[in-house]
Amino acid sequence: MSSETSPTTTPDAATTAESTPANAGGTRLWVERIGPRRYVGHSSRGARVEIGDISYQQAFTPGELLKIALAGCSGLSADVALARRLGDDVEVSIDVAGLADDEEDRYPTISERLVVDLSGLEPDARARLLTVMQRAIDQHCTVGRTLKAGAAVDLTVDGER
Repeated sequence: MSSETSPTTTPDAATTAESTPANAGGTRLWVERIGPRRYVGHSSRGARVEIGDISYQQAFTPGELLKIALAGCSGLSADVALARRLGDDVEVSIDVAGLADDEEDRYPTISERLVVDLSGLEPDARARLLTVMQRAIDQHCTVGRTLKAGAAVDLTVDGER
């Protein structure tokens, strides 16, 4: 059954539209519980991701998803500059890590390491590309900008169906 038509597990569109702020492109996002400490995240575009605690090998933890979102956002923000100077087939990977502070139950620091071969560039071109990439990430990575600035988080519990 399509996640778009599941009347028993997803809020109807009118309720969601009234109670949830909009997402880019009108995309609806939601998670559904599929078992003890296991959820599946969905988008109305058809994407899905398994979410669970660290004991589930085939699922991401929420913290891992946060870190992946940051790395993905940095990559997407720098992608045009990278492809323009190094070609559309440029290989890029971004490692991301950060340990939680258990007392505060948060990540005090998340570190990224963007790996790309810049050996074919002259020193001046390399320096310009690094500057352009950093500027693009600083200006256009919404996830990174949100983490740096902090964001209000509003939760409403709807106990009615």
